[in-house]
Amino acid sequence: MSSHEHSLQAHDVDVRLGEAHVLRGVSLTVAAGELVALVGPNGAGKSTLLAALSGDVEPARGTVTLDGRPVGALAARELARRRAVLLQRQGLAFGFRVADVVAMGRAPWHRTPAALDDELLVAAAMERADVAPLALRLFPTLSGGEQARVSFARVLAQASPVLLLDEPTAALDVRHQEAVLGVARSAADEGAAVVVVLHDLSLAAAYADRVAVLSDGVVAADGPPAAVLTDELVSRVYQHPVRVVDVDGSLVVVPVRRTHLVTQEAPCAAS
Repeated sequence: MSSHEHSLQAHDVDVRLGEAHVLRGVSLTVAAGELVALVGPNGAGKSTLLAALSGDVEPARGTVTLDGRPVGALAARELARRRAVLLQRQGLAFGFRVADVVAMGRAPWHRTPAALDDELLVAAAMERADVAPLALRLFPTLSGGEQARVSFARVLAQASPVLLLDEPTAALDVRHQEAVLGVARSAADEGAAVVVVLHDLSLAAAYADRVAVLSDGVVAADGPPAAVLTDELVSRVYQHPVRVVDVDGSLVVVPVRRTHLVTQEAPCAAS
């Protein structure tokens, strides 16, 4: 697939969940070889857009296509071979061992020639997600961060050309945040189309080719990090003053803290 070929496209998508009009006229294109970060305040529609892109939520209006085909027209197994999804919540309570959880990522390839590579791909995914030492541990006994990394390894083992990751760094320490996004960046560099929902704007700036800022169900901005992550736009969308500063060539988004208010309120908090 050419890196210029569009892999995933949402066009004028509306999503309603119950009475809520969660997405309104959202369009987004993610090309093979590109990492796009979805950012925005709580309730902006980031996870809903990711679910629409994955085919898990059907738009009330508009279209979502994967390699030019409507995602809703693809059978579940074919869809799973074309895109892998990491959800915020790991809905796995059974006592599976870590190696077995990661191997679940190979299920879409069962009884195909690709299944010959299962063992190799599972081992490689566990190494990349830094969970190989946990292989024999039971999934429910892991910390939240360890579970998140195992789930990420499962997604990597799926070996799909499109990766959709919903807050993959939320439960992780700094080292593993950087490692996971480094792997996502590498996947894009190797030709995958990658969409990542992030809360940390500095991480988005560091790893994304493009940042799409969602606000109240619409795309407020979409472009290269340096063009999108400005003091004015981020402060307006998040309704909190920020400064965007360059630290050794990396953009860092710093909240402006009203320290005098904190100082005044401190005695009350202690009483």
